[in-house]
Amino acid sequence: MKTKSISTIIIILFLIFFTGCESYLEEKPPHLITSGTLYSSLAGFETGLNGAYSLIRAEHNGSIDFTSSMFTCGTDNLCANWRQGFGVIATFWGDLNNPSNDYFENVFAWLYSIVNATNTIITQATTRTDIDWNGGSGTPDANKNRVLAEARAIRAWAYRHLSYCWGDVPLNLTESLGSNIKTDWDRAPVADVRKQIVSDLLFAEQYIPVEPVITGRLTKGAVQHYLAEMYLVKNKPDSALYWANKVINNSAYKLITARYGVNKSQPGVVFMDMFYKGNKNREEGNTEALWVWQFEFETIGGGTDPCTRAHHQGRFMDIKIGNVVPLQITYDRGGRGKAYTAPTKFAIDLYEKKDDRGSNYVLRKYFILRDAAGNAPYPPDKLPAGYKYGDTIKLDWKNDLTAATWQRTNWPYSRKVEGTNPDNVTQSPNFDDYIALRLGETYLLKAEAQFKLGLTADAAATINIIRSRSNASPVTAANINIDFILDERSRELFLEEQRRYTLLRTHKWYTRTKAYNHFGGENIVQRDTLFPIPQAVIDANITKPMPQNPGFN
Repeated sequence: MKTKSISTIIIILFLIFFTGCESYLEEKPPHLITSGTLYSSLAGFETGLNGAYSLIRAEHNGSIDFTSSMFTCGTDNLCANWRQGFGVIATFWGDLNNPSNDYFENVFAWLYSIVNATNTIITQATTRTDIDWNGGSGTPDANKNRVLAEARAIRAWAYRHLSYCWGDVPLNLTESLGSNIKTDWDRAPVADVRKQIVSDLLFAEQYIPVEPVITGRLTKGAVQHYLAEMYLVKNKPDSALYWANKVINNSAYKLITARYGVNKSQPGVVFMDMFYKGNKNREEGNTEALWVWQFEFETIGGGTDPCTRAHHQGRFMDIKIGNVVPLQITYDRGGRGKAYTAPTKFAIDLYEKKDDRGSNYVLRKYFILRDAAGNAPYPPDKLPAGYKYGDTIKLDWKNDLTAATWQRTNWPYSRKVEGTNPDNVTQSPNFDDYIALRLGETYLLKAEAQFKLGLTADAAATINIIRSRSNASPVTAANINIDFILDERSRELFLEEQRRYTLLRTHKWYTRTKAYNHFGGENIVQRDTLFPIPQAVIDANITKPMPQNPGFN
């Protein structure tokens, strides 16, 4: 009886992934919020879009157990350290990478909840004739098209994740109701899924403005960026180059090439300024930002991001020298880290000495012991025997992280994710906005397209634009191949890009992870290039068998 009950619950959950609940209400009193009552005006559609954007932010808000690491950890440049969430799978792989793992079920459900939310918006907007589209500065037609554009772009974003993670997946483009529940889903070929992604993005590109309607929303540049990436994965580099150039040639989007913002007068490097709290949004001077998710503390539309900093920032406060734990947790050190992940030695060693992206301003490699004045208002650092204030504590990456040497407290980490509550520097969350896309990556998509078109000199010139702002040595056409481009992406985009997707797109995930990730990479096999379809989803497809990905039982 217990088994039957569990199976019934699983089936119901799967149906919820794809269906709504409005049709279960035979009566629709006006005081109840249903799709019929909500989506009757522009204000209602804006509320629906806000809900969809909130679902997107779940990638980083911890509600699905550190979802973002599923797209970044277990690659050539990022491995687990203190294992948590997906980091456990990314260490052991093997039997842990299985269809019954709740982790995959939760992520699968989350992504389809976004699909369903946007399908509802799209269906309501296109089938009803009683909607009041008046509002704001736009005409009714402009408002309608922009709402549809944002919804379709968000749907494309969700299917992008699904196609990279699972390949062939069910493709649903209609509002799900109790009256159209399905238990015979087919897995659409990944080519068809990506065709739909491109179709949605092409529509969205026409109507989403250059600047976000509201801070945190998509920009035209973000949509064009995703089009460039999708055409690369579809092996159409000429189209990828076209869309990358559309972003790069838009005068509203510019690389950050000079110091600016909150720390402009402090020692630092140009590259790092855009990652400081108060500098991340376009209205704060970040002309490079294409899409910024809002997690600001005590701000309307913000929220809590318990993942990004605590997940990736090192446990410097646990470093021990002799019997002394010297380093205090302070605001400017980023707060308390948990180091669930760590860069591989390969990733740290990619930087030449003069490359600002590998400097201590960006990649934490050492600390300076500070007295009470230096740490104020926090306590002074404690001095180990033989040390004085002003001395340096160097982090150590001489030997790589392995199964025998993990849980390192003195390992380097990226400072891009620093940022905490100054009133409580020991808490896990950081209330700081997150740059989801920026122009620097668009330049690297352009270089990849140029390389695939045989334009290696042009690719080198494009990459040099990126390298020059960080004082890295210029490269020539002779340096350019796909591995160099991937190395450069790691130098520029560490912890920003969804590295697993980049490596899958370039057919390099297996070989490079195997070669450079020595804490988990040795355990991967070819089947791990796709994740298993969750068993709950297969079980819920009760009237038609749903095939599993190869290699999974």
